[in-house]
Amino acid sequence: MCFYNPYKTLFPIFFMIKFTCMNNNDIKWIIFLIVVIGNFIAMLDSTSVNLALYNMSVDFGANIAVVQWVVIAYMLVLTVFLPFFGKLGDRLPKNKLYTAGFLIFGFGALLNITAPNLWLLIFYRCIEALGASIMLSNSTAIYTQIFKSQKLGKALGLNGGIIAIGGMSGPALGGILINYFGWRAIFIPEVPVALFAAFLAYNMLPSYISKAKKVKFDYPGFIYFVLALFALLLSISEGHRWGWHSLKITVLGIIAFGFGFLFYFRDHKINYPLINFKMFKIKAFTLGSIAVMTSYMAMFTNSVLLPFYLQEILKYTPLVTGLLTLPYAIALTITAPISGNTAGKYGSRWLTVSGPFCMVLGLLLFTLCDQNTSVIQLILASAIMGMGNGLFQSPSNMAIMSSVKKNELGIASGILALSRNMGNILGVAITITLFDSIRTHYLNFHVIYQNAFMFAYKYTMICGMGFGIICLGLAFIAYKPENKTDCHSN
Repeated sequence: MCFYNPYKTLFPIFFMIKFTCMNNNDIKWIIFLIVVIGNFIAMLDSTSVNLALYNMSVDFGANIAVVQWVVIAYMLVLTVFLPFFGKLGDRLPKNKLYTAGFLIFGFGALLNITAPNLWLLIFYRCIEALGASIMLSNSTAIYTQIFKSQKLGKALGLNGGIIAIGGMSGPALGGILINYFGWRAIFIPEVPVALFAAFLAYNMLPSYISKAKKVKFDYPGFIYFVLALFALLLSISEGHRWGWHSLKITVLGIIAFGFGFLFYFRDHKINYPLINFKMFKIKAFTLGSIAVMTSYMAMFTNSVLLPFYLQEILKYTPLVTGLLTLPYAIALTITAPISGNTAGKYGSRWLTVSGPFCMVLGLLLFTLCDQNTSVIQLILASAIMGMGNGLFQSPSNMAIMSSVKKNELGIASGILALSRNMGNILGVAITITLFDSIRTHYLNFHVIYQNAFMFAYKYTMICGMGFGIICLGLAFIAYKPENKTDCHSN
């Protein structure tokens, strides 16, 4: 593999690094650290914004059904561009692509700080999402290219652990910033981190260009995909308010189904599809990707509602709320590297089964919450959820990426990221829709607000348990005991 020579730059800091004396393994881990910064700040952003939703709703005078689009719009833009940027990752220099990702992300974060109203904030989040999409669609492909077998498992495990640190830092840092400076302050740390990471990425990531044919992008297919996904999410999010049998929802359903079919039909007929559906003939890839999606649906069932529950029902401050989300991230930080390393040695199946089992158990504990829930119960439930995520994600990612050909790693990485973010989007949309519908139902029958909230919260957690059970079943089928990871060598 050809790496960019940092001595070509004029910056003194790189002359201090004995880059030419490093062995190939050292260089790989430097690349790993640069790439993982993108995942880190994306997770930092995600957990901070989830924590800030309640404060945004108060500041802008909007209800939860509207404020959720701060999350959904970000994830929608990030998701629909994943296949495109995954394809570009197989064709363009990684250093320039990642630099663009960091710069766009940092610019979007800067704009978020200045947003005068909710709708501009949502628009600025979409800009930020473009940068995140560039980074997330290519990170796993880079790891799979530069690491072999057990080291890949170690890298993916460390990646999960560092992402968890971002998740851990987000609520803690976000809680402090929100508590003392307001929700806008949560975007400030992302700007200098993104700029520094862009500098490193440009100078130290691989700069070689694949000799593959010129990139062709399916613009009609991309439009079909965006329209179908947007119509689907809008119908899920607004169906309970507009009425599930209303003309608006009917039209959205027709648009989602019609453009979804057009996208599927077109990508089967062209030689440069946005998503290569032939890859879904591989059982481990297909079932594993769906399992990843449902795992995120299960996790996001609680991640969006928990800050509302802690602040609106238990009356905790943003700082305490942030601290109470730490057990999840700490458990994930400890578990993810161990599970990744173990999967590299012994395979993924039982780890990917035990992970969703823990998620279901954690959600079960959250169904027992009420207006007097103890801190110990909250810590235990969050920690079990974090452990489940740590056990599942790295082994599952490793098995999925190992099931495809080397020349398809970029698009496979994009599809895997697509699965994760589709899980995020659907998890948020379904969760908020279900919660708001049930809460409104009880309020219409003159149930006091706190009780209506808790009824809705518990039923929504049960729905999340259903997603976790589906994930468990898919993981059990997808990875046979003999299918130990056979990662691609270089």
